[in-house]
Amino acid sequence: MRNAQRTRRIRAALHAGTALALLASHGTAGAPAVAARTAGAPAPLELIVLGSGGPAALGRASSSYLVLLDGAPRIVVDTGPGSFARLGEAHVSLEALDIVLLTHLHVDHSAELPGFVKARAVSATQPIRFDVYGPAGRAAHEGSAGFPSTSRFIELMFGADGAFAYLKDFSAPVSFKVTDLPERGSDSHDPRAILGAPPLTISAIGGHHGDAPAIIYRIDYRGCSVAFSGDIDAHGLAALERIAQGVDLLVFHAVVLDPPGSPQILYTLHTPPAAIGALAGRARIGALLLSHLSPAVDAARAQVSASIARHYQGSVKFAADGMRVVVAATRAQGASAAGN
Repeated sequence: MRNAQRTRRIRAALHAGTALALLASHGTAGAPAVAARTAGAPAPLELIVLGSGGPAALGRASSSYLVLLDGAPRIVVDTGPGSFARLGEAHVSLEALDIVLLTHLHVDHSAELPGFVKARAVSATQPIRFDVYGPAGRAAHEGSAGFPSTSRFIELMFGADGAFAYLKDFSAPVSFKVTDLPERGSDSHDPRAILGAPPLTISAIGGHHGDAPAIIYRIDYRGCSVAFSGDIDAHGLAALERIAQGVDLLVFHAVVLDPPGSPQILYTLHTPPAAIGALAGRARIGALLLSHLSPAVDAARAQVSASIARHYQGSVKFAADGMRVVVAATRAQGASAAGN
């Protein structure tokens, strides 16, 4: 009963300010914003924002990011609703896409994974193996919903008795290697490399997002680096600071305003701008990309930027669906990412 009441409170808080969101999102989500690129070889590390919004249906796709290595899409971070359509609009080849990083298993971060799998399958004739990483599960208990492990999540969709079992050999043979990552209760643990295939390294550490098991990721490639906070509350900030030290670009989910600007219940799930800026300053972040934008944050960009700037002097940008960001290893110059 307590969990149901809490869910209703969160839902009401997330939908507050819908009218503002329609105004704030106008002109940002409709047409992809593409960064200027110079001719020649592709950048070693590049990011396409497939989804910059939250759970509400307000014109933005939900959380999703496509990571390109040397111009080829290799990694997808989260697959929220609407991201599949943005993937098509990006006009990129999926021939090399084989790594899936799930920050947590909320609907607005994972619901469109089957579409990505099928799109990859129909683009190939050779067998495909997806390396999938995500949080270990958590049993339900009084006042808290349960979550399956990522391996169970994949089994429920693509296993022999799964909802989409037909995809196993629909076009090309598809298999999954799934790694369940622990979210430890203590902030004392360190990041660990979950994939090391030089020059690519992917590291992870447990985050914290209310009751949902959550994982923070960092990708390092050819001297460039990007980290993804996922949805994170105050209990996960110490872990994020450790894994994001000196990162060129930090993608941080910005859902709430500084207290008391947002409903109190949302601070148990998300991080306000002042805390984002303080962390970015301490961790010597090259640049910040604010994403998973709520109506309140979208309508108060100047206020949010000013709050962050009190502690962090680097570049701060607000994400839009279709935005492309080239990540550059220029930390010594104090700027490390370019994008619209």
